[in-house]
Amino acid sequence: MNKTRKNLLVLVLLLAVCAAGLLLVPRLVRTLEKKSFPLRYQQTVEQYAAQYDVDPLMVYSIIRTESGFDEKALSNVGARGLMQITEETFAWIKLKIASSEDLSFDDLWDPQVNIRFGTYYLSRCLQRYGGDLATASAAYHSGWGTVDALLENSAYTAGDGKLSAFPYTQMSLYVKKVQRAFAKYQQLYQ
Repeated sequence: MNKTRKNLLVLVLLLAVCAAGLLLVPRLVRTLEKKSFPLRYQQTVEQYAAQYDVDPLMVYSIIRTESGFDEKALSNVGARGLMQITEETFAWIKLKIASSEDLSFDDLWDPQVNIRFGTYYLSRCLQRYGGDLATASAAYHSGWGTVDALLENSAYTAGDGKLSAFPYTQMSLYVKKVQRAFAKYQQLYQ
């Protein structure tokens, strides 16, 4: 085989390897993205999302934003577990959905209990704010009282019962993270 033919063969092989690599890159990127946006605790999330009529991808978005799927997460204000529920919120939810059950605040370390309570609370936030994820996630993070007060100020709402601006830095960052996570979960799993 002459030198020109060898060079041509090497070039064709290199192009074939490059083309194969280009075909694999999108799959690799998608695999890495799914590792960053997992569907952990899927059976539990799906169960309570169905029970409380919430898009499960919203639940995953809250869990990812709140705890990064760390069931032992503890915030500086004492919120616990996957969906970061405070003791006050736990007591309120318990009255609503588990008043006859022997559950304590410590039970929030159990992913089953935490996801059940967190999904219920998210569903109530979504109901209260017309299904708007941004406003509901602001309320999930900062409380209904804070969001209701902001909704009374025309600088933060378009008058439709939804926040159009998030004046507190932490709230704003949180809402953006939840929205980005939800968009990514939709892109990857719908």
